[in-house]
Amino acid sequence: MTAQPRRPSNCATGSGISEYFNMSIWSRAFGGARKTAPLATTLNVRVAAIREEALNVRSFVLSPASGSTLPPFAPGSHVEVHMKPGLSRMYSIFSDPHDASNYRIAVKLEGTSRGGSRFMHEALSAGDRLEIGHPRNNFPLNEAAAHTLLIAAGIGITPILSMADRLAQKGRSFDLHYFARSPEQAPLRHGLAKAPYSRQVHFHFGLERIAIKDRLVQLLAVPPADSHLYLCGPQGFMDLAKATARATWQQAAVHIERFSADPAASVDPLSSFEVRLARSGGNFFIPADLSILEVLEKQGIEIPSSCRQGVCGSCATGVLQGEPDHRDVFLSAREKASNNQICPCVSRAKSSFLVLDA
Repeated sequence: MTAQPRRPSNCATGSGISEYFNMSIWSRAFGGARKTAPLATTLNVRVAAIREEALNVRSFVLSPASGSTLPPFAPGSHVEVHMKPGLSRMYSIFSDPHDASNYRIAVKLEGTSRGGSRFMHEALSAGDRLEIGHPRNNFPLNEAAAHTLLIAAGIGITPILSMADRLAQKGRSFDLHYFARSPEQAPLRHGLAKAPYSRQVHFHFGLERIAIKDRLVQLLAVPPADSHLYLCGPQGFMDLAKATARATWQQAAVHIERFSADPAASVDPLSSFEVRLARSGGNFFIPADLSILEVLEKQGIEIPSSCRQGVCGSCATGVLQGEPDHRDVFLSAREKASNNQICPCVSRAKSSFLVLDA
């Protein structure tokens, strides 16, 4: 039977690295090679405004090009921004979920950018037109929780902010803790400081790693009854937060979103191997310094992709023969054990060859 890549349900239990958490990962899984345009419907928007939010972070106000309203979205949602052929990235919407007149996203300029954040920072101006995907939500908010603890670090504040807005509007109990290296590196802090719920916002600036760990231990030590925890931030922070939460929080109450796979998954690559495409035809040599996706693209074979970091699942492809070396955080532990899918943007092979359903 042909293996089909999954479309993850919201909060897929045990997905990615840890079985203790609900890993809510950005996703757009199609699978298989394609020669046609994406099937997903896109929205035409105009860049209404660009604002400097923090050091190397800009926000973009996206308004409907037609002058109407945009589709509604729920807290935690993201949109895929189509920048140019072959280049798209996903960004969380941080604007008020009740306001359908625009979407607001924030983009951090990464020093190792492969084009996405650099395009947003250097190529876009107010008034420019863009195509974006419809909002998707794989980091949903449980609005019925008795208490919600929101913890963000750096640019991870973006999906958390819309959650805080919704909880405040509904009069729900919550606290938001925001970690950053400095006030200048804390995007959206001014809005949070002036928010109607500012007394529920707690800033933690300039802490060293050991101090961050101690603060997380304090925050996560005794979960209130029927409470839920939402975490979003860079890899190092998330590792600390996950390890701390594991000791005291129930699996179903912890929700995580992050923007890249574990760096350890991309080091020390295996030596070369071979990939065969069952449907498209052809055998391809994969050297140690290139991914499967990169090799296939160089040969003119298009696999849907977006994050290119093993997070979103856009490139997930069926495996018919061979044993993958899974290095993504999209597939669940069970899916990885079945070895019938692979994320070719980061994963490799333990066997000498792989036969892909592409």
